[in-house]
Order: sequence, then structure tokens, then C-alpha cells
Amino acid sequence: MTNPFQIKVAGIVPFTTIDFPGRLAGVIFLQGCSLKCPFCHNQALRDIKAPAGVFLNDIETFLKTHQKRLDGIVLSGGEPLVQADTAAFAAWIKSFGYQVGLHTSGVQPERLKALLPFLDWVGLDVKAPWRKYARLSGREGVVERVKQSLALLADSGVSFEVRTTCDPRYLSVSDIYELAADLKPYAVQTYVLQHYRTFDGDRNPPTSTQIETFFQDTELSRFLKETFLQFLVR
Repeated sequence: MTNPFQIKVAGIVPFTTIDFPGRLAGVIFLQGCSLKCPFCHNQALRDIKAPAGVFLNDIETFLKTHQKRLDGIVLSGGEPLVQADTAAFAAWIKSFGYQVGLHTSGVQPERLKALLPFLDWVGLDVKAPWRKYARLSGREGVVERVKQSLALLADSGVSFEVRTTCDPRYLSVSDIYELAADLKPYAVQTYVLQHYRTFDGDRNPPTSTQIETFFQDTELSRFLKETFLQFLVR
């Protein structure tokens, strides 16, 4: 198989009902991420130089085998847009008849713009209020790039959601109120609060009680339901 792109795939989840809203989908995890989020549970995917876990021939076989079973394919990571050929890869996947979704941190707005014509849905991970972004992304200066991605999505016509993972070690309920205000200029319609999930190797993980603080706050829930057209919890 010869393709006009190079892509490094870390792994595949063959079936999911939660990663691409309203679709039965597969997830393709791309290697590499430029962020260093302190709560990252996919740290093995950070290194773009790590060897591929799945080869393109195997991906092609997967796509052909599941054409009549799956509605879509989600590109996830890591950060899928770290790789320069993600748009060409998405176009190739779409040629098999799949809808294409993307999970992204939004820190590569130029590559997101190139990818948008091939996308049917985007899940944008917004880590924190703008003032805390450097700390929670592990990088200085990325917040302006996230804002650019939000503006691109708002103008694109592509369905998207913004979601925030609530790690109580780094975020508070008041931070979520502030983040909602930060998102207001971007006409975000769907906002999702995600439970933080502990993992092997997680240092000093929060307790379940601490995690549930966000989701048991009825005033916060009421506020988010009033602020966004659709508010969801995962």
C-alpha cells in the first residue's frame, strides 16, 4: 500500500459508543503530544519518536473489514495534530465511507484548519480558565492557540463540543465558572464536564469524594445548563 502521507499510529480501539456522539465508532490513537498536562493518563503517547504500534496495512484491513459495522472513526491521541499529515490521513479514512471525528487540545490551529473539510465532529479539550492554562497544559503561550481553534470551530459549521476533565488537584468549582465565562465569546453550544479517572502510576490521586465535588454541586450544574445550549456529564 502506497499513500501520500506518513502517520504514526499507537493503537486502535475497534468499537466505542462514547467517543463520537451518536455514532458507533472506532478510535485510532496517534502518537505524539506537545503538552505536558500534569493529570495526563496517556503519557506513553507523548513521545512522537516512539515506534508505531499499528502499521498502515493493518489499519487499511480494519477500515475495510468494518465498513458496514461502524459509522465513524475518531482520531485521538496524544494530540493527533502534532503529526503533519493528519489531514491527508483523515481524507484517506473518509474515502472508505466513514464519518471522521477528532479529539484535540486545539494547540495546532493551522493544522486544525486544514483538517476541518474532512471532519464531521470535534471534541475540543479545554483544560482550564485562560489564566491557569500554562500550568495545566505544561506549556507557556498555548492559550492563544486554543482561542484560535475555538474561533475556527465556531465559524466552521462543523459540530463540536468543548469538554473539561475535572481533576480536583488542579481545578476548583470556581474555576469552572470562570472557564464558562472565558468560553462565552466563542458561541460554544455543547459543554461537557468529565470525571477525572485515576490510573496506574497516578501519584497522590484524588479521592472519589474530591472528584465528585464538581458533579454534586447543584448550583454549578444549574449555571452550566443555563449558560450552554447543552450541558453534559461524563
